[in-house]
Amino acid sequence: MAEDLSSVKAVSEDHMKKAIQHLETELVKIRAGKANPQMLEGIVVDYYGAPTPLNQVANINVLDARTLSIQPWEKNMLQPIEKAIMAANIGLTPQNDGTMIRIFLPPLTEERRKELVKRCHHEGEQSKIAIRNIRRDAIEQIKKLQKNGLSEDIAKDAEADIQKITDKYIGLVDKHIASKEKEIMSV
Repeated sequence: MAEDLSSVKAVSEDHMKKAIQHLETELVKIRAGKANPQMLEGIVVDYYGAPTPLNQVANINVLDARTLSIQPWEKNMLQPIEKAIMAANIGLTPQNDGTMIRIFLPPLTEERRKELVKRCHHEGEQSKIAIRNIRRDAIEQIKKLQKNGLSEDIAKDAEADIQKITDKYIGLVDKHIASKEKEIMSV
């Protein structure tokens, strides 16, 4: 029984760590004014009929604080890359000069900054929901163990431990969102 409980706690904490990692990757994609190649992560290009990540068909570099360059390994990939960036709907317009694609990041307006902050809060809320669902699943597992003979006191202690772990990770989500918000709103 004791090893089952520790397993439930360990699995729950592991899943919550993964929820935080997912939040971090999503927050990196939200631009805060500086060019970052990770902004283009998740864009898939049609490479001879096969969907392929952009970073596997081209080099992505930062030219300056507001410019990204995409140098395809094959010249005939310029159009598909351009289409994929437009289809990704990330608010960036690629400019094709025949040999490479440049993406100029416009300076952020106050309105755009507020939209990005809203998006950050949405991502944070999604992470909190995931963490709460993990907590709910863990508590259900503890209740099943209780039906199979686990004492009520131990079950209550385990539920309290799960709640502490949940609070810790919800706090981490809030910290991530606050730091990203500060980064976006700083001019």
